Amino acid sequence: MAVSDRWHKRRPAPGEALCEHGKVPTADHGQGDRWQARWRDDTGRQCKQNFAKRTDADAHDARVRASLTAGTYVDAAAGKVRFAAYADQWRCIQVHREQTTALTERSLRLYINPVIGDLPLAAVRSAHVQQLIKRLTDELAPSTVAVVYGYVASIFKSAVRDRLIGRTPCDGIRLPALPRRHMFIPDPAAVETVAGFLPCQYRVIPRAAARTGLRPSEMLGLEVECIDFLRREVHVRQQLVTSPAAGNVAYLAAPKTPQSERTVPVTAATIDLFAAHLAEFPPAGVEVEDRTDPRNPVRRAARLVFVTSQGQPVKRSTWSGVWNPAARKAGFPPRTGLHCCRHLFASALIRFGESVKTVQHLMGHSSPTVTLNVYAHLWPDADDRARLAVEAAFTDVREPTVSDHG
Repeated sequence: MAVSDRWHKRRPAPGEALCEHGKVPTADHGQGDRWQARWRDDTGRQCKQNFAKRTDADAHDARVRASLTAGTYVDAAAGKVRFAAYADQWRCIQVHREQTTALTERSLRLYINPVIGDLPLAAVRSAHVQQLIKRLTDELAPSTVAVVYGYVASIFKSAVRDRLIGRTPCDGIRLPALPRRHMFIPDPAAVETVAGFLPCQYRVIPRAAARTGLRPSEMLGLEVECIDFLRREVHVRQQLVTSPAAGNVAYLAAPKTPQSERTVPVTAATIDLFAAHLAEFPPAGVEVEDRTDPRNPVRRAARLVFVTSQGQPVKRSTWSGVWNPAARKAGFPPRTGLHCCRHLFASALIRFGESVKTVQHLMGHSSPTVTLNVYAHLWPDADDRARLAVEAAFTDVREPTVSDHG
C-alpha cells in the first residue's frame, strides 16, 4: 500500500530527457490525476485510486490502512450496486414465513423500488428515505408505513454488515405517528351473541377462542388429538395457514413463534364445549398438507375440530365470509376480527391477578414486552395498587370512639 507519482518514472534510464518538473516523464505524463494510491483490500484484490494532490492521496492511503486494520474497510465500488438488485438478493436469503416472504416481495415491488430501486446503495441519502416515507404516508396507513420502512432499514443494515456501505441512511428517519389503538374487548354475552349468528359448525369457535386465547389460525388448525379431555388442556402445536401466493391453498404450519407452542389449561365448561361440538360434528380425516416440519412436508389426513360444511379446512377467506356478517349483526366495531375473543381471554387473566409472564405464556407471545405493548393498559397502575394496599391494611382496624378517650 503506497502512493506513487503517475507522471514520472521512479527508476529512469540514464540519459532520458527531463520534463518541465525536472524528472523523466512516463507515458501518462499530463494525463489524468498525478498521484495514485494503491492497496489490497480485505480479500487480497489489488485496488487503486488517482488524486490530483499528493496530500489527498496520502490522506486516502491513511484511511484505508486504518480501516483494514480495524476490519471496517468498505469497497467504494461495492456501493455501486443498485438498491433493487441488492434488496432482491437480501429477500431471497431471509428465513421468513411464507406470508412474510410474499409481503416483503410486494412491498419492494409496489412501494420501495419505484422510489429508490434504481439508486446505487452508496448514493442513497437520508433525504431519499424520508422522501419514500412521505410518499408512503400519502398512500398507506401509518402501521403499514412502519412495516414497509422496516424492510428498508433491514436491507441497509445488511448492506453495512456486508461492507457495501459505511453507514445506513436510515438514521434519524421520522415515521408517521401511529394512531391510538382502541382495543375492543367483548364481554361474554357479546361473544354468545356473535356465535349465535354463525353457521352451526362454527358457533363454538368464538366461544372457545374466548376461553383459550388461541389465535384464529391456531383455532382453525386445532386437531382432536390436541385436546386432552382428561387433563383439561389444549395443546397448541400448529396453525392452519392460507397461502394466497399458492392459489389460496390451506396447509398446516408450525406456530407463529417458538413461544407460541404451548399448553393452555382450560375449564370443564370449555371441555364440554369441545365435546358437544365433536358429538354434533364428528371429525373425519381431512386431506391437508402438513408443513410443520418445512424440511419434510407430508400430505396426511388431519382430524380437524373445525371444518366447512363440505368437510374441508376453513380457509381465511371462508372464515371472513361468515364472521364479518355475524360481527356486524352483533354490533361489533367495523373490522373487528375473531382476535377480539383472544383479547377477552387476556383481560380475564389480568383482571384476576395473573403475572405478565403467565399471560405471555398462555397467549403464546414471543416475549413479555409484546404482552405489555398490547395489554399494559389493562393492569392496575401504581396508584391503584397503592390505594388497594392501604385499604387492605386498614380493613380490620376499628376506628376509636369517644369512650376510648375517656
